[in-house]
Amino acid sequence: MDWDPATYGRFSDLRLRPALDLLAQVSALPDGPVCDLGCGAGAVGPVLRARFADRDLYGLDTSPAMLAKADATGAYDTLTEADIADWLPEHRFALLFSNAALHWLPNHDLLLPRLARLIAPGGALSVQVPHQNAALSHRTWVEQAETLFPDRINPTDGPGVLMPADYFDILSPLGQVSIWETEYLQVLTPVADGHPVRHFTESTFARPILNALAPAEQNALIAAYETEMTRAYPLRPDGSVLFPFRRLFFVLRT
Repeated sequence: MDWDPATYGRFSDLRLRPALDLLAQVSALPDGPVCDLGCGAGAVGPVLRARFADRDLYGLDTSPAMLAKADATGAYDTLTEADIADWLPEHRFALLFSNAALHWLPNHDLLLPRLARLIAPGGALSVQVPHQNAALSHRTWVEQAETLFPDRINPTDGPGVLMPADYFDILSPLGQVSIWETEYLQVLTPVADGHPVRHFTESTFARPILNALAPAEQNALIAAYETEMTRAYPLRPDGSVLFPFRRLFFVLRT
């Protein structure tokens, strides 16, 4: 199933902040274009366009629906429907920028060196990925699905992230590496139906789990998940939730 830009965009301000924090760590670049890897609906496009006004800006994503939204921003010179895993551009880039996309791809030990080869000398690969899989907000989807519907889902089909030291070992032979993690204390605003954490996670992490189930099964899983979220992330008096969310960042300079 394709991504739903409206559902994903409910928390666009919270999803954009890590991209801004990552971009702040990108220093001077050599000549060449910039590519937004996994550009989605193009939320980062206007920011990249403002920062790199004199460069060609590319966007890459597998979702036609998301690319249509990205095109509507007017920020990109070129948008391409392709998988990052086997994308073979005709030239190298001054910056490959990826906000919350690479965790959907496997084999980072092979993927990252391949992406590094697409960077011009002195350029950068700048990446942010959620590092939340071990938190209750994420593992409860898997645990409840396995309890309610044994053998119906494959946990390895979902997003995966290595540990920071693993990324250092992969990237350090390729250039200068900076790696850090940040835990954001996100305030999720009240929603009309259900728990705010469910609304935040179902459009991303839970997509492959829910897509493997029939509608009635999805409803049963959502009900079980929301029961657990009410205990793990209590609603505040106004219906909002404080939701700690960890993200991992790295910048490779070649």
